[in-house]
Formats: sequence, structure tokens, C-alpha cells
Amino acid sequence: MSTDPFITLVPRKMSASELARAIRLDIASEIDATNLYQAHIDATDDERAKAVLAHIRDEEKEHIAEFIQLLALLDPTQAQELQTAPGNIAQILSEGEVEPTAAGETPRATWPRGQLTVGSLMGKP
Repeated sequence: MSTDPFITLVPRKMSASELARAIRLDIASEIDATNLYQAHIDATDDERAKAVLAHIRDEEKEHIAEFIQLLALLDPTQAQELQTAPGNIAQILSEGEVEPTAAGETPRATWPRGQLTVGSLMGKP
């Protein structure tokens, strides 16, 4: 999957919300690139290529972090979500249990019925 680099082009300056949308596409593109470079690393035994690709992959990860910080500056709602995310994750991990899985399977979380909801994570009943 690749993103369309021209999806947000407009014949004028972008509004803050349009720029935030463009930055989200930039983040998606950087994630795509990171995954592509990792796939190349996984697909070769050439240590020289692995070293160069790993360096480039890590630069993409830096770009992702920078874009996320820029997005937080442009979108106050996103900034709030970034601030509350660590607490949400801590709550999810403390209230749920992760079922053991066989090798290669994705773990599934189980939750006490009625205790954890999207609303409860947002501080709503």
C-alpha cells in the first residue's frame, strides 16, 4: 500500500486542518517506508545492505516522531490524545489480562465484563 502524495495539494495555502491532514499522510508514508526498509533487511543476508537500510529505516523513525510532534502543534485534539495515551495504555494493561498464545499467534486481551470501555477510557460512564 502506498499513499497518494498529491491527495492534499490545493492551489492556495493550506488551512491548519488541511496541513494536519497532510502531516498525517506524511506519517503514513514514513511508516510505509520504515516497513519497506525492514522487509528489505529481512530479505537479505548482505550485511552491508542491512547496515545501510537499518540506518535509513531509523531515520524514517525519527521523521515519524518529528511529524507526530508537529501534528500535536497543529491539532489540539491530537495533542490531547497524545497526552492521555500513556494513561489509557496503563489502564488497559492493569485492568486486562492477555491470554497465552502459541508461537506466531497474536495475543488476545480479555477484560472483566463491563469494566473497560471506550467511554471509561475517556472518563465517561
